[in-house]
Amino acid sequence: MKLGKPTRRQFLIAGGAVAGGALLIGYASSGPSRRAQADAAASAGGERFVTTWLKIAPDNTVTVYVPHADMGQGTITALAMMAAEELDADWSLVRAEQAPAESAFANESLGNRFVPGDGVPPMLKGVNAAAWYQVAKFMSLQITGGSMAVRYTGQHGMRTTGAAAKEMLLKAAASRWNCSPSDCTAAMSMVTGPKGEIATYGELAAEAAEYSPSASPKLKSRSEYKIVGTPRPRFDIPGKVDGSAKYGIDARPEGLLYAAVRLGPVSRSTVVSYDASQVLSRRGVKKVVEFPGGVAVVADNYWRAKEAAAALDVEFDAGDKVNVSSETIFAAQGEALSRETKEDKEVGDAASVFSSAPETQGAEIVSAEYRVPYLAHACMEPMNCTVWIRDGKADVWVGVQDPLGTRARIADVTGIDFDNVTVHPMLLGGGFGRRIPLREGFFDFPSEIDFAAIIAKEVDAPVKLVYSREDDIQHDAYRPAVTSRIRAVVGPDGYPTAYENLYVYKDDPEEAPHIPYGVANQSIRFAEVPTHIPRGPWRSVAHTQHTFFSESFFDELAHRAGKDPLEYRLALLKDQPRHAAVLKLAAEKAGWGKKLPQGHYHGIAVQQSFGSIVAEVAEVSIVDGSPRIHRVVAAVDCGLVVHPDTAAQQVESGIIYGLTAALYGEISIENGAVVQTNFTDYEMLHLSECPEIEVHFVDSDAPIGGLGEPATPVVSAAVSNAIFAATGTRIRQLPFKLHDLSQVSDKFAQAAD
Repeated sequence: MKLGKPTRRQFLIAGGAVAGGALLIGYASSGPSRRAQADAAASAGGERFVTTWLKIAPDNTVTVYVPHADMGQGTITALAMMAAEELDADWSLVRAEQAPAESAFANESLGNRFVPGDGVPPMLKGVNAAAWYQVAKFMSLQITGGSMAVRYTGQHGMRTTGAAAKEMLLKAAASRWNCSPSDCTAAMSMVTGPKGEIATYGELAAEAAEYSPSASPKLKSRSEYKIVGTPRPRFDIPGKVDGSAKYGIDARPEGLLYAAVRLGPVSRSTVVSYDASQVLSRRGVKKVVEFPGGVAVVADNYWRAKEAAAALDVEFDAGDKVNVSSETIFAAQGEALSRETKEDKEVGDAASVFSSAPETQGAEIVSAEYRVPYLAHACMEPMNCTVWIRDGKADVWVGVQDPLGTRARIADVTGIDFDNVTVHPMLLGGGFGRRIPLREGFFDFPSEIDFAAIIAKEVDAPVKLVYSREDDIQHDAYRPAVTSRIRAVVGPDGYPTAYENLYVYKDDPEEAPHIPYGVANQSIRFAEVPTHIPRGPWRSVAHTQHTFFSESFFDELAHRAGKDPLEYRLALLKDQPRHAAVLKLAAEKAGWGKKLPQGHYHGIAVQQSFGSIVAEVAEVSIVDGSPRIHRVVAAVDCGLVVHPDTAAQQVESGIIYGLTAALYGEISIENGAVVQTNFTDYEMLHLSECPEIEVHFVDSDAPIGGLGEPATPVVSAAVSNAIFAATGTRIRQLPFKLHDLSQVSDKFAQAAD
């Protein structure tokens, strides 16, 4: 059993690695070393793993194994750059691959997500890594998400392993030439000795692998970088251009059959009855299989399976969940916020300031309520999973954000021993949190991975389960619908002296509802409102709603005070220089305060998430009662920029993703079921609607931050604030398509002119 909470004994075993000083940088303290396991899993022809993530071949080729999935965000290339930089490798000889779903490649670097390396005493930093390897191996961790790859795996894993490998190569060369390692130099995948001796990394790899890697190898300063910070061709692009790249949907093991599903319209329904004989006589249909919440038809091609599944007469029981709607969900949230909330963050004494506000001269209480709907992930590649169970073993072909976790999940569902499950990681056509197997803290309902495994147990052939677009849109784990009630006590100068936010769901990241502004008294509280609608991580997670809430509210306060929204924010950020810097840069590059084309208006917003700070200025006009976004200028402080081109692309991608949600995104519930079915009613941003996007990075020595998500949450607030500047209408409920702005735009624009 590989899934679930570690027992006390298992944590003590992990802790023993700390006490005993296990081998470091991801090497187990007993049994076959991780290098031996890695060699067995992924080496051939004289290749040797010098450290877990680095393999060096006799021809001097360096292959970096990256324990993350690449969903288009350039992770594999960026992490390889970080390892190659510290290794002093010749980039033309560097290759990179996604790490296999093997325990030797469990990602202990993610431990820094929970116990930051900088918070660990120096003498325990390496030991911390060893302990986290035991936890990561037990928990089957290879997760991609939370913008963790560069800032945790790269910073605490790839840099260290590259530097440690270089030290090992220098030791091997020194031993060969009978000199000190300090007399040798490494550069461009070669080591040079004190008398001019030269050996390639490939020639030294076998000897270097005999040394144990250092717990704290010397790392380069940023001024020494030659690879990091420069644009390099991405490893994944050629295959995506020429069609050789293989996604989960492309898996074609011999004898493949296809499965399509009939799921209950209401999530968490149960199957009451169905008549399999209705479809078993159809051409190509092989079997009908029931699984929790639905029925699958297995056939020799997907179309036949899909048509047969649609023809099945299945009776489902949804119980009292049929009485649930979007209206009842928001009503329940409002009641919960009025009834009882739990403390999230308390600063000063906000309650006293609010209670005394009516008697305080010049003080006023300003309040607003905001709402955002459920959102689906709507990945471009249909959800799919191929499973072949035979001879007590399982092979799985799937594109997922956690291959090792998927292996554990398949073992749980099928009862097959973990060691007899093989996961073949494929590329994934979109993820954003959708392609993570069920595990506590992520999804709380079975997914297509579970269903594929259950179906495959009943079929003597490999089976590919494919969700239709309707299956996916109506049976996702959604970004939650959320209500937030915010109020502030505002003094005579227009600035808040107290701030209160009551919101629903304390989701990760926990700091998402917190504000950077210097308000002396703050009360941030939450309520939990259970529903049967599955919730799951969505790009930028809780930041996606809370940025819209708080940045809209502070924009309201600025306009109410008659102050420029940029200057108002800067006045409240005098103790937050990084936030102020990105705001100023975004405003400068956007031409904030300068004359815009007739009918165009600016809105601004800022947020810190995943270690990065992003400010965005949106330029908006109103066309036929709807917002048209002409330009978005983003300023980003993410610390070090590893790959400039990919970094800018991630910010651009995040803005487009956030714009789609802000303009159109809405999953609504009627009679307990999702109303939307496909892109016809769950609309995406069209190419013709995409604004001009500019991305500017702040030159910063701050710790490395994430980039896959931080741009997404800011744009909805920036556009909403621009809409107010254009129309005088304050939007407090997304998406924008719900609001007709045609009645007020002309009048307000004339007044503004």
